Amino acid sequence: MTYCVAIKVNDGLVFAADTRTSAGVDDVRTYNKLHLFEFVGDRVFVVLSAGNLATTQSVLAHLRRDLEDANAAVNLRRVRHMFDAAEYVGSLSVKAQKDTAAQMQFGTTVDLRTTLILGGQIQGEEPALYLIYPEGNCISSSPETPYLQIGESKYGKPILDRVIRPALALEDASRCALVSLDSTMKSNISVGPPLDLAILPRDALRITHTLRLDLDTPYLARLREAWGQQLVQAFRNLPRFEWELREGQQSLLGDNASGD
Repeated sequence: MTYCVAIKVNDGLVFAADTRTSAGVDDVRTYNKLHLFEFVGDRVFVVLSAGNLATTQSVLAHLRRDLEDANAAVNLRRVRHMFDAAEYVGSLSVKAQKDTAAQMQFGTTVDLRTTLILGGQIQGEEPALYLIYPEGNCISSSPETPYLQIGESKYGKPILDRVIRPALALEDASRCALVSLDSTMKSNISVGPPLDLAILPRDALRITHTLRLDLDTPYLARLREAWGQQLVQAFRNLPRFEWELREGQQSLLGDNASGD
């Protein structure tokens, strides 16, 4: 399984993903799900992937091939807008699925679908995030929902809903993304390290920070420990029930009476 998340705040974009593609007692595999296409000073694209690995690899291969083809009708360097790029990537995904399906034997049931997140910025435009469905259509993030998720998303969603706001700093959004991934790993063995993180500040037109974090990476270890400890402490500080308060007051009165 997979979990990827992309966050848009006023200061730019954050991308994070796990790398586990399968999990079992004796079968754990990893694959990079965060893919960068940088043209420094002009445009930057980041692709996050979840779903059929062969379809994903076909899409990525076609993206790279079209970039190398001087006669390609469209590629990531030639699209004028981020939405055009999302439609282009979606069309490659649909084509890859159809080409593979046409070669499959009758009755074969293999899920060829892949879901993608495309994010980035083209010079002169706003940074943008798009969720690209297996059918090739897409939706963008919004001020009301300034993040997109693919894969095993339910475990990591609550922290995003509580914390992510457009005014949040990029570094805080990055920490939130990592906590979201950690929460997912805690509850689902099919999502696992190493974790990949990429940060794209607004108008930088280049990725300024990338990290690969494993369980024994000092920063990730400190983050997980701090989050776990503070979460327990916050739980302990929750308001007491009314009967607990009454019982506490009665116990205190009883102690005072015995002291008299």
